[in-house]
Amino acid sequence: MKGNVIVGQSGGPTAAINSSLAGVYRTARDRGAAKVYGMLHGIQGLLQERYIDLAEYITNDLDAELLKRTPAAFLGSCRYKLPEIHEDREVYEKIFGILEKLNIEAFIYIGGNDSMDTIKKLSDYAIVTGYKTRFIGCPKTIDNDLALTDHTPGYGSAAKYIGTSVKEIIRDSFCLEYSKGLVSIVEIMGRNAGWLTGAAALAKGEDCAGPDLIYLPELPFDVEAFGNKVKELLSRKPSVVVAVSEGIRLPDGRYVCELGQSIDFVDAFGHKQLSGTANYLASYIAGEIGCKTRSIELSTLQRSASHCSSRVDILEASQVGGAAVKAADEGDSGKMVVLKRISDDPYQCSTEVKDVHKIANDEKLVPREWVTEDGTYVTDEFISYVRPLIQGDVSPIVVDGIPRHLYRHV
Repeated sequence: MKGNVIVGQSGGPTAAINSSLAGVYRTARDRGAAKVYGMLHGIQGLLQERYIDLAEYITNDLDAELLKRTPAAFLGSCRYKLPEIHEDREVYEKIFGILEKLNIEAFIYIGGNDSMDTIKKLSDYAIVTGYKTRFIGCPKTIDNDLALTDHTPGYGSAAKYIGTSVKEIIRDSFCLEYSKGLVSIVEIMGRNAGWLTGAAALAKGEDCAGPDLIYLPELPFDVEAFGNKVKELLSRKPSVVVAVSEGIRLPDGRYVCELGQSIDFVDAFGHKQLSGTANYLASYIAGEIGCKTRSIELSTLQRSASHCSSRVDILEASQVGGAAVKAADEGDSGKMVVLKRISDDPYQCSTEVKDVHKIANDEKLVPREWVTEDGTYVTDEFISYVRPLIQGDVSPIVVDGIPRHLYRHV
Protein backbone atom coordinates (compact mmCIF):
# COMPACT_ATOMS: atom_id res chain seq x y z
CA MET A 1 0.00 0.00 0.00
CA LYS A 2 1.27 3.44 -0.90
CA GLY A 3 -1.17 5.50 1.15
CA ASN A 4 -2.60 5.35 4.65
CA VAL A 5 -5.53 3.44 6.08
CA ILE A 6 -8.32 4.71 8.30
CA VAL A 7 -10.68 2.45 10.24
CA GLY A 8 -13.84 3.11 12.22
CA GLN A 9 -16.27 1.20 14.39
CA SER A 10 -20.01 1.82 14.22
CA GLY A 11 -23.26 0.59 15.73
CA GLY A 12 -23.64 -1.68 18.73
CA PRO A 13 -20.32 -3.07 20.01
CA THR A 14 -19.53 -6.77 20.44
CA ALA A 15 -17.02 -9.00 22.20
CA ALA A 16 -15.23 -9.48 18.86
CA ILE A 17 -15.27 -6.05 17.18
CA ASN A 18 -11.82 -5.15 18.50
CA SER A 19 -10.41 -8.37 17.09
CA SER A 20 -11.45 -7.07 13.67
CA LEU A 21 -9.69 -3.79 14.48
CA ALA A 22 -6.54 -5.73 15.37
CA GLY A 23 -6.80 -7.61 12.07
CA VAL A 24 -7.14 -4.37 10.10
CA TYR A 25 -4.14 -2.83 11.84
CA ARG A 26 -1.82 -5.82 11.46
CA THR A 27 -2.68 -6.46 7.81
CA ALA A 28 -2.41 -2.79 6.86
CA ARG A 29 1.05 -2.54 8.40
CA ASP A 30 2.14 -5.83 6.83
CA ARG A 31 1.03 -4.52 3.43
CA GLY A 32 3.06 -1.34 3.76
CA ALA A 33 0.64 1.30 5.08
CA ALA A 34 2.68 4.06 6.68
CA LYS A 35 -0.09 5.01 9.10
CA VAL A 36 -3.28 3.38 10.30
CA TYR A 37 -5.66 5.95 11.72
CA GLY A 38 -8.64 5.17 13.92
CA MET A 39 -11.77 7.33 13.79
CA LEU A 40 -13.01 8.19 17.26
CA HIS A 41 -16.72 7.41 17.34
CA GLY A 42 -16.99 6.45 13.71
CA ILE A 43 -17.99 8.72 10.85
CA GLN A 44 -19.51 11.19 13.30
CA GLY A 45 -16.13 11.67 14.96
CA LEU A 46 -14.36 11.90 11.61
CA LEU A 47 -16.58 14.82 10.64
CA GLN A 48 -15.22 16.53 13.75
CA GLU A 49 -11.67 15.53 12.74
CA ARG A 50 -11.33 13.26 15.76
CA TYR A 51 -8.94 10.40 15.04
CA ILE A 52 -5.84 8.74 16.46
CA ASP A 53 -2.73 7.02 15.14
CA LEU A 54 -3.21 3.39 16.20
CA ALA A 55 0.57 2.85 16.34
CA GLU A 56 0.57 4.88 19.55
CA TYR A 57 -1.67 2.29 21.22
CA ILE A 58 -0.72 -1.00 19.57
CA THR A 59 2.99 -0.93 20.27
CA ASN A 60 3.72 -4.67 20.49
CA ASP A 61 2.20 -8.13 20.16
CA LEU A 62 0.88 -8.06 23.73
CA ASP A 63 -1.12 -4.91 22.96
CA ALA A 64 -2.61 -6.64 19.91
CA GLU A 65 -3.58 -9.68 22.00
CA LEU A 66 -5.11 -7.45 24.69
CA LEU A 67 -7.09 -5.61 22.01
CA LYS A 68 -8.53 -8.89 20.71
CA ARG A 69 -9.72 -9.68 24.23
CA THR A 70 -11.18 -6.23 24.91
CA PRO A 71 -14.97 -5.95 24.60
CA ALA A 72 -16.90 -2.92 23.30
CA ALA A 73 -15.51 -0.55 20.68
CA PHE A 74 -11.94 0.55 21.45
CA LEU A 75 -12.29 3.55 19.14
CA GLY A 76 -15.79 4.42 20.28
CA SER A 77 -18.88 3.92 18.14
CA CYS A 78 -21.76 5.96 16.77
CA ARG A 79 -25.19 5.72 15.20
CA TYR A 80 -24.89 8.42 12.57
CA LYS A 81 -26.88 8.35 9.34
CA LEU A 82 -25.22 10.05 6.40
CA PRO A 83 -27.64 12.11 4.30
CA GLU A 84 -28.27 11.15 0.71
CA ILE A 85 -25.64 12.68 -1.57
CA HIS A 86 -28.14 14.96 -3.32
CA GLU A 87 -29.44 16.21 0.04
CA ASP A 88 -26.18 17.53 1.47
CA ARG A 89 -23.03 17.41 -0.63
CA GLU A 90 -21.19 19.57 1.91
CA VAL A 91 -21.02 16.66 4.37
CA TYR A 92 -19.32 14.52 1.75
CA GLU A 93 -16.98 17.31 0.68
CA LYS A 94 -15.88 17.70 4.29
CA ILE A 95 -15.30 13.97 4.75
CA PHE A 96 -13.33 13.62 1.54
CA GLY A 97 -11.33 16.74 2.34
CA ILE A 98 -10.22 15.11 5.60
CA LEU A 99 -9.41 11.83 3.84
CA GLU A 100 -7.35 13.69 1.24
CA LYS A 101 -5.45 15.59 3.93
CA LEU A 102 -4.59 12.29 5.66
CA ASN A 103 -3.62 10.61 2.34
CA ILE A 104 -6.13 7.82 2.91
CA GLU A 105 -5.95 4.98 0.40
CA ALA A 106 -8.34 2.62 2.19
CA PHE A 107 -11.35 3.38 4.41
CA ILE A 108 -12.49 0.37 6.49
CA TYR A 109 -15.74 0.52 8.46
CA ILE A 110 -16.55 -2.20 10.98
CA GLY A 111 -20.28 -2.46 11.56
CA GLY A 112 -23.71 -3.84 10.74
CA ASN A 113 -26.59 -2.89 8.45
CA ASP A 114 -26.53 0.84 9.06
CA SER A 115 -22.74 0.96 8.80
CA MET A 116 -22.88 -0.70 5.39
CA ASP A 117 -25.22 2.12 4.33
CA THR A 118 -22.33 4.48 5.14
CA ILE A 119 -19.90 2.46 2.99
CA LYS A 120 -22.42 2.41 0.14
CA LYS A 121 -22.88 6.18 0.15
CA LEU A 122 -19.17 7.01 0.48
CA SER A 123 -18.15 4.61 -2.28
CA ASP A 124 -20.87 6.01 -4.54
CA TYR A 125 -19.64 9.56 -3.92
CA ALA A 126 -16.07 8.50 -4.70
CA ILE A 127 -17.21 7.08 -8.04
CA VAL A 128 -19.21 10.19 -8.94
CA THR A 129 -16.38 12.58 -8.04
CA GLY A 130 -13.40 10.49 -9.13
CA TYR A 131 -11.77 10.10 -5.70
CA LYS A 132 -9.31 7.20 -5.50
CA THR A 133 -9.99 6.22 -1.86
CA ARG A 134 -11.42 2.70 -1.62
CA PHE A 135 -14.22 1.86 0.81
CA ILE A 136 -14.70 -1.59 2.33
CA GLY A 137 -17.18 -2.81 4.93
CA CYS A 138 -16.11 -5.24 7.64
CA PRO A 139 -19.09 -7.17 9.09
CA LYS A 140 -19.93 -6.94 12.77
CA THR A 141 -23.19 -7.47 14.63
CA ILE A 142 -24.39 -9.75 17.38
CA ASP A 143 -27.80 -9.68 15.62
CA ASN A 144 -26.40 -11.85 12.79
CA ASP A 145 -28.79 -10.18 10.35
CA LEU A 146 -26.44 -9.03 7.58
CA ALA A 147 -27.38 -10.34 4.16
CA LEU A 148 -25.13 -12.50 1.94
CA THR A 149 -22.81 -13.63 4.76
CA ASP A 150 -23.20 -17.00 6.47
CA HIS A 151 -22.87 -15.28 9.84
CA THR A 152 -21.36 -12.17 11.37
CA PRO A 153 -18.42 -11.79 13.76
CA GLY A 154 -19.75 -11.02 17.22
CA TYR A 155 -22.69 -13.39 16.92
CA GLY A 156 -20.83 -16.54 17.97
CA SER A 157 -19.61 -15.02 21.24
CA ALA A 158 -23.02 -13.54 22.05
CA ALA A 159 -24.71 -16.88 21.28
CA LYS A 160 -22.25 -18.65 23.55
CA TYR A 161 -22.95 -16.22 26.40
CA ILE A 162 -26.72 -16.54 25.93
CA GLY A 163 -26.65 -20.34 25.88
CA THR A 164 -24.43 -20.39 28.97
CA SER A 165 -26.50 -17.81 30.88
CA VAL A 166 -29.83 -19.47 30.10
CA LYS A 167 -28.43 -22.81 31.27
CA GLU A 168 -27.35 -21.21 34.55
CA ILE A 169 -30.76 -19.52 34.93
CA ILE A 170 -32.46 -22.91 34.44
CA ARG A 171 -30.21 -24.49 37.06
CA ASP A 172 -30.97 -21.67 39.52
CA SER A 173 -34.72 -21.84 38.90
CA PHE A 174 -34.99 -25.30 40.44
CA CYS A 175 -33.30 -24.37 43.73
CA LEU A 176 -36.38 -23.10 45.59
CA GLU A 177 -39.91 -24.42 45.46
CA TYR A 178 -42.97 -22.19 45.30
CA SER A 179 -46.57 -23.30 45.92
CA LYS A 180 -47.76 -22.16 42.49
CA GLY A 181 -44.46 -22.55 40.69
CA LEU A 182 -41.88 -20.17 39.22
CA VAL A 183 -41.77 -18.63 35.75
CA SER A 184 -38.54 -16.97 34.59
CA ILE A 185 -38.69 -14.91 31.42
CA VAL A 186 -35.37 -14.01 29.78
CA GLU A 187 -35.36 -11.06 27.38
CA ILE A 188 -32.73 -11.26 24.66
CA MET A 189 -31.70 -8.69 22.04
CA GLY A 190 -33.14 -8.86 18.54
CA ARG A 191 -35.42 -6.29 16.97
CA ASN A 192 -36.53 -8.10 13.82
CA ALA A 193 -34.26 -11.16 13.69
CA GLY A 194 -34.31 -13.96 16.26
CA TRP A 195 -30.81 -15.35 15.84
CA LEU A 196 -29.79 -14.36 19.38
CA THR A 197 -32.96 -15.55 21.08
CA GLY A 198 -32.76 -18.87 19.25
CA ALA A 199 -29.30 -19.36 20.75
CA ALA A 200 -30.99 -19.93 24.12
CA ALA A 201 -31.61 -23.47 22.85
CA LEU A 202 -27.86 -24.11 23.11
CA ALA A 203 -28.49 -24.60 26.84
CA LYS A 204 -30.12 -27.94 26.00
CA GLY A 205 -27.90 -30.99 26.49
CA GLU A 206 -27.40 -34.20 28.44
CA ASP A 207 -27.32 -32.25 31.70
CA CYS A 208 -30.02 -29.69 30.93
CA ALA A 209 -33.45 -29.79 29.29
CA GLY A 210 -33.03 -26.28 27.93
CA PRO A 211 -35.60 -23.47 28.04
CA ASP A 212 -39.23 -24.53 27.85
CA LEU A 213 -40.30 -21.95 25.28
CA ILE A 214 -38.50 -19.70 22.77
CA TYR A 215 -40.24 -16.86 20.94
CA LEU A 216 -38.63 -15.10 17.97
CA PRO A 217 -39.71 -11.77 16.40
CA GLU A 218 -40.17 -13.34 12.96
CA LEU A 219 -43.59 -14.69 14.01
CA PRO A 220 -46.54 -12.80 15.55
CA PHE A 221 -46.91 -13.26 19.30
CA ASP A 222 -50.22 -14.16 20.94
CA VAL A 223 -50.21 -13.11 24.60
CA GLU A 224 -53.23 -15.21 25.57
CA ALA A 225 -51.89 -18.35 23.89
CA PHE A 226 -48.58 -17.74 25.65
CA GLY A 227 -50.34 -17.59 29.01
CA ASN A 228 -52.19 -20.83 28.34
CA LYS A 229 -48.96 -22.55 27.32
CA VAL A 230 -47.18 -21.47 30.50
CA LYS A 231 -50.14 -22.56 32.64
CA GLU A 232 -50.11 -26.00 31.02
CA LEU A 233 -46.36 -26.36 31.62
CA LEU A 234 -46.70 -25.34 35.27
CA SER A 235 -49.24 -28.13 35.76
CA ARG A 236 -46.44 -30.61 34.95
CA LYS A 237 -43.30 -29.02 36.44
CA PRO A 238 -42.40 -26.56 39.22
CA SER A 239 -40.32 -24.17 37.12
CA VAL A 240 -40.69 -22.76 33.59
CA VAL A 241 -38.00 -20.79 31.75
CA VAL A 242 -38.93 -18.79 28.65
CA ALA A 243 -36.63 -16.95 26.22
CA VAL A 244 -38.20 -14.04 24.34
CA SER A 245 -36.84 -11.58 21.83
CA GLU A 246 -37.08 -7.91 22.80
CA GLY A 247 -38.74 -7.34 19.41
CA ILE A 248 -41.67 -9.78 19.53
CA ARG A 249 -44.81 -8.16 18.16
CA LEU A 250 -48.54 -8.64 18.40
CA PRO A 251 -50.47 -9.59 15.24
CA ASP A 252 -51.35 -5.89 14.82
CA GLY A 253 -47.65 -4.96 14.64
CA ARG A 254 -47.24 -3.39 18.08
CA TYR A 255 -44.22 -4.41 20.13
CA VAL A 256 -45.15 -6.38 23.24
CA CYS A 257 -42.94 -4.06 25.29
CA GLU A 258 -45.23 -1.17 24.25
CA LEU A 259 -48.05 -2.76 26.24
CA GLY A 260 -46.20 -1.96 29.44
CA GLN A 261 -44.66 1.41 28.62
CA SER A 262 -44.39 4.03 25.92
CA ILE A 263 -41.25 4.14 23.76
CA ASP A 264 -39.86 7.65 23.49
CA PHE A 265 -36.27 7.25 22.26
CA VAL A 266 -35.70 6.73 18.53
CA ASP A 267 -32.18 6.69 17.02
CA ALA A 268 -30.92 8.34 13.82
CA PHE A 269 -32.02 5.35 11.75
CA GLY A 270 -35.57 5.41 13.12
CA HIS A 271 -35.13 2.44 15.48
CA LYS A 272 -37.20 2.49 18.67
CA GLN A 273 -35.41 1.61 21.89
CA LEU A 274 -36.91 -1.71 22.95
CA SER A 275 -36.98 -2.75 26.60
CA GLY A 276 -39.48 -4.20 29.03
CA THR A 277 -40.84 -7.20 27.11
CA ALA A 278 -39.90 -9.71 29.82
CA ASN A 279 -41.10 -7.39 32.55
CA TYR A 280 -44.54 -7.02 30.94
CA LEU A 281 -44.93 -10.76 30.33
CA ALA A 282 -43.80 -11.61 33.86
CA SER A 283 -46.43 -9.22 35.26
CA TYR A 284 -49.05 -10.70 32.95
CA ILE A 285 -48.30 -14.27 34.05
CA ALA A 286 -48.25 -13.29 37.72
CA GLY A 287 -51.65 -11.65 37.33
CA GLU A 288 -53.20 -14.52 35.37
CA ILE A 289 -51.77 -17.47 37.29
CA GLY A 290 -50.64 -16.04 40.62
CA CYS A 291 -47.27 -17.77 40.52
CA LYS A 292 -43.90 -16.23 41.32
CA THR A 293 -42.23 -14.68 38.27
CA ARG A 294 -38.85 -13.26 37.38
CA SER A 295 -37.98 -11.05 34.42
CA ILE A 296 -34.33 -11.16 33.38
CA GLU A 297 -32.96 -8.77 30.76
CA LEU A 298 -29.51 -9.75 29.51
CA SER A 299 -29.12 -6.27 27.98
CA THR A 300 -25.55 -5.17 27.17
CA LEU A 301 -24.04 -8.18 28.95
CA GLN A 302 -24.74 -10.36 25.91
CA ARG A 303 -22.60 -8.16 23.66
CA SER A 304 -19.75 -7.34 26.07
CA ALA A 305 -19.00 -10.67 27.75
CA SER A 306 -15.47 -11.16 26.46
CA HIS A 307 -14.79 -13.60 29.31
CA CYS A 308 -17.21 -15.99 27.55
CA SER A 309 -16.16 -15.31 23.97
CA SER A 310 -15.88 -17.98 21.30
CA ARG A 311 -12.42 -18.72 19.92
CA VAL A 312 -13.92 -19.34 16.47
CA ASP A 313 -15.59 -15.93 16.64
CA ILE A 314 -12.48 -14.03 17.74
CA LEU A 315 -10.34 -15.67 15.06
CA GLU A 316 -12.89 -15.01 12.31
CA ALA A 317 -13.29 -11.39 13.44
CA SER A 318 -9.56 -10.84 13.00
CA GLN A 319 -9.69 -12.70 9.69
CA VAL A 320 -12.39 -10.45 8.18
CA GLY A 321 -10.50 -7.35 9.35
CA GLY A 322 -7.44 -8.50 7.47
CA ALA A 323 -9.53 -9.50 4.45
CA ALA A 324 -11.03 -6.00 4.29
CA VAL A 325 -7.60 -4.42 4.00
CA LYS A 326 -6.53 -7.01 1.44
CA ALA A 327 -9.62 -6.29 -0.68
CA ALA A 328 -8.98 -2.54 -0.64
CA ASP A 329 -5.30 -3.01 -1.43
CA GLU A 330 -6.23 -5.18 -4.42
CA GLY A 331 -8.57 -2.53 -5.85
CA ASP A 332 -12.01 -3.37 -4.45
CA SER A 333 -14.37 -0.62 -3.27
CA GLY A 334 -18.05 -0.52 -2.38
CA LYS A 335 -17.77 -4.08 -1.07
CA MET A 336 -18.21 -5.91 2.21
CA VAL A 337 -16.25 -8.93 3.37
CA VAL A 338 -18.50 -11.96 3.91
CA LEU A 339 -17.97 -15.34 5.53
CA LYS A 340 -18.68 -18.38 3.39
CA ARG A 341 -19.24 -21.68 5.20
CA ILE A 342 -17.49 -24.56 3.46
CA SER A 343 -18.42 -27.38 5.83
CA ASP A 344 -19.86 -28.09 9.28
CA ASP A 345 -17.88 -31.20 10.15
CA PRO A 346 -15.11 -30.28 10.32
CA TYR A 347 -16.18 -26.65 10.49
CA GLN A 348 -14.48 -24.56 7.80
CA CYS A 349 -15.18 -21.02 6.65
CA SER A 350 -13.52 -18.71 4.12
CA THR A 351 -13.87 -15.04 3.18
CA GLU A 352 -14.88 -13.29 -0.02
CA VAL A 353 -16.30 -9.88 -0.90
CA LYS A 354 -19.80 -8.92 -2.03
CA ASP A 355 -21.35 -5.73 -3.41
CA VAL A 356 -22.39 -3.59 -0.42
CA HIS A 357 -25.41 -2.31 -2.40
CA LYS A 358 -26.91 -5.80 -2.04
CA ILE A 359 -26.29 -5.81 1.72
CA ALA A 360 -26.96 -2.32 3.08
CA ASN A 361 -30.43 -1.75 4.56
CA ASP A 362 -31.39 -5.41 4.15
CA GLU A 363 -31.96 -7.97 6.90
CA LYS A 364 -31.38 -11.71 7.10
CA LEU A 365 -34.07 -13.33 9.23
CA VAL A 366 -34.27 -16.81 10.76
CA PRO A 367 -35.79 -19.11 8.11
CA ARG A 368 -39.36 -20.16 8.92
CA GLU A 369 -38.39 -23.82 8.57
CA TRP A 370 -35.88 -23.36 11.42
CA VAL A 371 -38.74 -22.55 13.83
CA THR A 372 -41.14 -25.21 15.07
CA GLU A 373 -44.62 -25.31 13.55
CA ASP A 374 -46.26 -23.84 16.66
CA GLY A 375 -43.64 -21.07 16.82
CA THR A 376 -42.47 -21.83 20.36
CA TYR A 377 -38.96 -23.25 19.73
CA VAL A 378 -36.18 -23.59 17.17
CA THR A 379 -35.38 -26.75 15.23
CA ASP A 380 -32.30 -28.98 15.18
CA GLU A 381 -31.27 -27.29 11.91
CA PHE A 382 -30.95 -24.00 13.77
CA ILE A 383 -28.78 -25.60 16.45
CA SER A 384 -26.57 -27.29 13.84
CA TYR A 385 -26.04 -23.89 12.21
CA VAL A 386 -25.07 -22.11 15.44
CA ARG A 387 -23.09 -24.72 17.35
CA PRO A 388 -19.84 -24.54 15.30
CA LEU A 389 -19.69 -20.78 15.89
CA ILE A 390 -19.43 -21.04 19.70
CA GLN A 391 -16.54 -23.48 19.86
CA GLY A 392 -13.33 -22.87 21.78
CA ASP A 393 -12.36 -20.38 24.44
CA VAL A 394 -10.11 -17.33 24.51
CA SER A 395 -8.17 -17.23 27.75
CA PRO A 396 -8.20 -13.73 29.21
CA ILE A 397 -4.97 -12.05 30.28
CA VAL A 398 -5.62 -11.75 34.00
CA VAL A 399 -4.12 -9.16 36.36
CA ASP A 400 -5.03 -9.29 40.06
CA GLY A 401 -7.76 -11.83 39.31
CA ILE A 402 -9.58 -9.64 36.75
CA PRO A 403 -9.24 -9.71 32.91
CA ARG A 404 -6.98 -6.96 31.54
CA HIS A 405 -8.11 -4.84 28.57
CA LEU A 406 -6.43 -2.43 26.18
CA TYR A 407 -7.79 1.05 26.84
CA ARG A 408 -7.32 4.66 25.88
CA HIS A 409 -7.95 7.70 28.02
CA VAL A 410 -11.14 9.55 27.05
